[in-house]
Amino acid sequence: MARSFRIAALAAFGALLAGCAGAPSQGQAQAPSSAGVVKVTPLGGFDGEFCAQDRAMLFEDPNGTRILYDPGRSVMGASDPRLGKIDIVLVSHMHGDHLGNAYTKAIGAGSCASPDMSVSALPNSNAANIAIAKKSKVVTGSDMPSFFAAKFRANGGNPADSILARFGGSVTVGGVRIATVTAMHSNGLDPEYIPGEMGKAMKDAGIWGSVGLATGYVLRFSNGLVAYLSGDTGITADQDRVVRGLYGAKLAVMNIGDGFTTGPAEAAYVINDLVKPATVIASHANEAGTVGGKVRPGSKTEAFIKAVNGASVVVPLSGRTMEFDAAGKCTAGCSAPAMEARP
Repeated sequence: MARSFRIAALAAFGALLAGCAGAPSQGQAQAPSSAGVVKVTPLGGFDGEFCAQDRAMLFEDPNGTRILYDPGRSVMGASDPRLGKIDIVLVSHMHGDHLGNAYTKAIGAGSCASPDMSVSALPNSNAANIAIAKKSKVVTGSDMPSFFAAKFRANGGNPADSILARFGGSVTVGGVRIATVTAMHSNGLDPEYIPGEMGKAMKDAGIWGSVGLATGYVLRFSNGLVAYLSGDTGITADQDRVVRGLYGAKLAVMNIGDGFTTGPAEAAYVINDLVKPATVIASHANEAGTVGGKVRPGSKTEAFIKAVNGASVVVPLSGRTMEFDAAGKCTAGCSAPAMEARP
């Protein structure tokens, strides 16, 4: 009987080991599903162009979850007809061109190099106003969630819809896993967002509010695609060790504008040597990157395209939806960047 018990115990232990080997551990990523594609639609200020204030992008998971990234100044508030349903708003940091201190009054207002951004979104911000109107969750890292919770509370929204995902952690909303990663950039809160005497006193003193560090994002969609959204950042070791080494990002949205963030050469280094995605979408060029939908000669956008090797480069033309599979390959809506003919 003792021998029978030992045999049964060994069999049970073997089954347990087999089960552990076949199932992912707590820290091990689930095997991705290859079903469906992720749709990415740039929401810029001029249809079919890549312009100076363009930051906003709309991501749609195969399961229908829709994520608005950095609405900034090119989304025409909550009534922008391009938005539709918004489940999640991501804000990388609190500068006006990402959070949205103002926004364009119409698509095509001003010029591509200098858009008309004359509609004020203060003191709430474009991002907060959109989230309240759409009943969206706002996911941010660092100490930014309390800002959105306060705006929600003051404007009839639900403070619980402001969700924290701090460095090294993640949250899953609508079937999309969202993690925050390092972004080397300033992140002061303009006192214009702070009503009353406190905001006025801070403005007079030249002091901006502290809301912690700026962030980038890594998203894992339900089809298995992992996307890196750089926000505004310089070069960091985490782009190699975390974004590529831990998360294995296959699609990147990379800032290229220089001066305030990485320039074209630095951004290309991040893509070529650190992140190494299959595809990169250029972002935050701070210029008219295209003319008539073609890359402008001598632009930073052109310099970035020429400096990238290994990854496919996509120029985000406003309103043109792109589709990406789990491997980060564009399956629809992308074409090789067309260059203007030089004289």
